[in-house]
Amino acid sequence: MLLPAVLLAQTPGAPPAAGAMTDEQKTIYALGVELASSINGFNLTPAEIELMKKGLTDGLAGKPAVTLEVQGPKIQPLYVARVKAASEAFLAKAAAQSGAVKTASGLIYKEDRAGTGASPKATDKVLVNYRGTLTNGTEFDSSYKRNKPEPLGLNMVIPCWTEGVQRMKVGGKATLTCPSSIAYGDRGQPPTIPGGATLVFEIELLAINPPAAPAK
Repeated sequence: MLLPAVLLAQTPGAPPAAGAMTDEQKTIYALGVELASSINGFNLTPAEIELMKKGLTDGLAGKPAVTLEVQGPKIQPLYVARVKAASEAFLAKAAAQSGAVKTASGLIYKEDRAGTGASPKATDKVLVNYRGTLTNGTEFDSSYKRNKPEPLGLNMVIPCWTEGVQRMKVGGKATLTCPSSIAYGDRGQPPTIPGGATLVFEIELLAINPPAAPAK
C-alpha cells in the first residue's frame, strides 16, 4: 500500500514539511529561526551546533551536564570575542580593497562614485540614502526599503558616520566599514546589531543642509 507523500514526509520523530505545518507549528518553527538569529555571531561549527542541540535537549529534560551558574556568565564574553575575531578578518579584507582608505580611527572609507561641490561639516545636516549590513550581509536598516531619504545631523550619529560622510561630496556614493569602536561598541544595538560588530554602510549623499519639509 502506497502512503500519500505528505504522510511519508511526516514519519514519527521527523518535523513536518513547511507546506504541511499548522499555524502553531509554524510559530514553533519561527522560535527556532529567532534563536538562530540571536546566536548567529557565534559562527558555530557543525560540531558545536550538535553540542548546542544536546544542551537544548538536556535542558528541556532537566538534566543539563553543566551549571548555568558557572558557564552562563561566560556566554556573552565568548559571543563578543567571536564577533570581534570575525570582524578583524573582515576589516583586514576591506582595507585591502582597491581604493580603500583606512583612517586613524579604524574607519575604512571607499569611494564608489565621486560627488561634486562641497563636503559637509560635522555640524551640518545631510540628506542621505543608505543601507546598513552586518559583515555576514544581514541588512539591519535601509532608507531604500522605506523609499525615503533620511535627513540626519552629523553630530547626532555614530562616530563612523560623522567622520566618513565628511569625506563625501554631494552626489557621491561611498562604503563605510565601521569597526565597533566607532559604531555601537561592545553593547551593540540588540536585537539587530550584536555587541562588538563591525558594520558596513553604503551611503549616497544627496544634499547638505536641505530645506525643511513644509508643515502639513
